[in-house]
Amino acid sequence: MRRSAVLNIVGLSQRHLGGDTPRLTEFAHERGIRSIEPCLPAVTCTAQATYLTGQHPAEHGIVANGWYDRTLAEHQFWKQSNHLVGGRKLWEVLRDRHPDFTCAKLFWWYNMYSTADYSITPRPMYPADGRKVFDIYTHPMSMREAIKADLGDFPFPQFWGPMAGIESSRWIADSAMWVERQHRPTLSLVYLPHLDYNLQKLGPEAPSTADDLRAIDALFAELLDGYRRRDVDVAVVSEYGITPVDHPIHLNRLFRERGWVAIKDELGRELLDLGASRAFAIADHQLAHIYLNDPSLADDVTALLAATGGVDRVLSGEQRQKAGLDHERAGDIIAIADARSWFTYYYWRDDAKAPDFARCVDIHRKPGYDPVELFIDPALRFPKLKAALKLAKKRLGMRMLMDLIPLDASLVRGSHGRVPEDREDWPVMIGGAPGGGDAGGPLKATEVFSELLRFCAP
Repeated sequence: MRRSAVLNIVGLSQRHLGGDTPRLTEFAHERGIRSIEPCLPAVTCTAQATYLTGQHPAEHGIVANGWYDRTLAEHQFWKQSNHLVGGRKLWEVLRDRHPDFTCAKLFWWYNMYSTADYSITPRPMYPADGRKVFDIYTHPMSMREAIKADLGDFPFPQFWGPMAGIESSRWIADSAMWVERQHRPTLSLVYLPHLDYNLQKLGPEAPSTADDLRAIDALFAELLDGYRRRDVDVAVVSEYGITPVDHPIHLNRLFRERGWVAIKDELGRELLDLGASRAFAIADHQLAHIYLNDPSLADDVTALLAATGGVDRVLSGEQRQKAGLDHERAGDIIAIADARSWFTYYYWRDDAKAPDFARCVDIHRKPGYDPVELFIDPALRFPKLKAALKLAKKRLGMRMLMDLIPLDASLVRGSHGRVPEDREDWPVMIGGAPGGGDAGGPLKATEVFSELLRFCAP
């Protein structure tokens, strides 16, 4: 049975091919490269769900990395159950055609309780004493201890936050080859996030981008050579391209000035009370879902968004439907930033009253995506010493708050989520089309599914 691996190199675009990516460039010339017109929003969870089902967000339901649950009156970010994703998945269709087909899903999102045969995903443990213990979740569960015994613990601090770097992608690559040796899956889906970090943090124009490109190219080369030695065919996809930004937009602060958001005081800190708010934004990179608990505000909210600098488009009604976002999880109104702007979740006026999680890496508690988590607060003196003291308290069993993150959104220099005007900044698929160049023109994001179906068919 022919076997295949799809490497998801996050943030890769045609702009990155060249001298700093010799093996990727050679692979693109050898196997062909096609641009992908990204789905809206061009973010991780939406892109992956679209690629693996061939459906629009209105059908598979993943309208962003997070959304507002109208029944629970709570935001939901970075959830992991595959039951959230509607539609038949790539490996399910292939398994119907070939009963012996098996799939390993390695760090792609929505990786718990899926029908994939093997899976690994980041999953901390949260004991009742308030600790957060880094760990992974695997299926089958027995694989968890076996792979950690061979590879060591997953380097969670290098997966996201100020320390994010190549170490996490390397561990994922090593885990892919471990699963390949142990189980020989027909298809391996492998997530390599390294480019996502500094391209957002420092911007794609930073001089250090060359180092990051060389690092991911070398890791790709190792995986490509390793899979080829085992007669596994390889393709590459990416989810989005990252473009320069310098203008954060704080929609919830604007809504607060109008009296539309409700604020709850908790121990001197301000929390955004979504269920009691008349209108609020769930921000996700360059797209924001605006939810209306008071539908009479629709015209006022639309007018405010249209008059806000940095907002490029405002979608509602038929426009929301044409964008493929007509789903109950989506906002009643959707704002799209212009090329140099992005949306924050910030709602407080006084940093002293910001919630305690605002200065922490806390991807689930924040009512919006926060790329400022990639930074250590530059105002801190001796930040490494401060972090070491906090970790010492943790080891001694004491409660502590790892509050090292700044509250300055102007630090962020790269973002994604909208459809870039320049095709050079679009995501790509390499290995799905014969011959060199941009063979056949760009793919729509929904068409990646059929390309992968043909590529992965045994």
